[in-house]
Amino acid sequence: MSEKNLKQKLAEAGNTVELLRNQQVGPNVYPGVPGEYSNWRDEQRAWAETAVLFNQSYHMVDLLVTGPDAFEMLAYLAPNSFNNFKPNMAKQFAPVTPEGYVIGDVILFYLADEKFELVGRAPAIEWVEYHAATGKWDVTVERDERTAARPEAEKNTRRNYRFQLQGPNALKILEKAMGETPPDLKFFRMAPIMIDGVEVRALRHGMAGQPGYELFGPWKDYDTVHSALVEAGKDDGLKLVGGRTYASNTLESGWIPSPLPAVYTGEGTEDFREWLGDKSYAGMCSLGGSYVSDNIEDYYLTPWDLGYGIMVKFDHEFVGREALEKLDKQPKRKKVTLALDNEDILRVMSSMLQKGEKAKFLEFPSAVYAMHPYDAVLKDGETVGISTWIGYTVNAGRFLALAMVDESVAEPGTEVSLLWGEPDGGTSKPTVEPHVQTQIKAVVAPAPYSEVARDSYAEGWRTKGN
Repeated sequence: MSEKNLKQKLAEAGNTVELLRNQQVGPNVYPGVPGEYSNWRDEQRAWAETAVLFNQSYHMVDLLVTGPDAFEMLAYLAPNSFNNFKPNMAKQFAPVTPEGYVIGDVILFYLADEKFELVGRAPAIEWVEYHAATGKWDVTVERDERTAARPEAEKNTRRNYRFQLQGPNALKILEKAMGETPPDLKFFRMAPIMIDGVEVRALRHGMAGQPGYELFGPWKDYDTVHSALVEAGKDDGLKLVGGRTYASNTLESGWIPSPLPAVYTGEGTEDFREWLGDKSYAGMCSLGGSYVSDNIEDYYLTPWDLGYGIMVKFDHEFVGREALEKLDKQPKRKKVTLALDNEDILRVMSSMLQKGEKAKFLEFPSAVYAMHPYDAVLKDGETVGISTWIGYTVNAGRFLALAMVDESVAEPGTEVSLLWGEPDGGTSKPTVEPHVQTQIKAVVAPAPYSEVARDSYAEGWRTKGN
């Protein structure tokens, strides 16, 4: 950690919202792969029609947690139940603060007795590291940093490679790569398989509404496994997916990847802020969008906001339990997809083809321009929700946004508006050009938006209501 801690940095900044909205970083980057292997339209289309190979080896942090108390510590930090959680299983891990607000969202892999791995963005992982360092737990943690944050000499190696094979032809391609029928796994279950003579761990998964597998193993086997999968998929429409396309797949799956870590205020995280360095994730990430409040706590999200309410189980003691028990009795926002009006999208885009004032540029396929996008959702001029991801998908033929809205407007078919662009011409982030705000009409739709996604996911947070 750096000499200055996060608490000191926030005190010097004065206004946390202004600090984060003017950070000099844009959206999360996806290093290690080209922006496009072919073109993002065909890459998007392939996950719905044939199959894709996502390369997730570079952009996420991995944290290995081992030791006699590993299970107990992770259960204490998780709102979801660890009952019947056993080796060769995985689950969503979205810890909350003592005040009940989400810190982050990663996948927790139960690799073996006393051995776990967490994979995803840094906030939840740093929360686990903090408890391992300061708590009573007999555990060891080993952080494998994402490529963008590694020293130059270490950028071409990680502890594990991590690929995701998915789409209608995923099972057929995996069978060819293995030379035998893949194991019949339930959702988020794992098993060892063999590909071209090396052992691979396979997790039954799905990310854009289609069946698939996450495949991972030691870095030394990267080339062997990757080459075997590409060869196996050459006659079944397998497409490699670049970083430009990857950021848009969540629009169809309905997973919100960007909860702002709720660690900037509150007595329950004060010691954590003192432990975190000023160059930690929370100290360096950026906020963007039309939703602006002077109070950073207005950006905090609950498990129900993210559609994780079904996962919260009060069958064990965990950090934030008392707060979530109270929040559970209060009115809640609902996660939805906003289908943005095509004519309004064309109006926004056409402003680029004229002199004078312009709307905020809409990038394809992902229009996200900050690490944590927060746009206001309006009804009759009043804010009724927050949109937190926006982009275009060729499979839907339109721009979509993932949002959380008040129950009063959550019914599919309800007409709302998304306020696009930042106030006062925009903040000083390098991804923000001078522009004017405008409203884009939208219709509320379910999340996930894809019919396939809503029908085929394992019953749980992706399919159940709040």
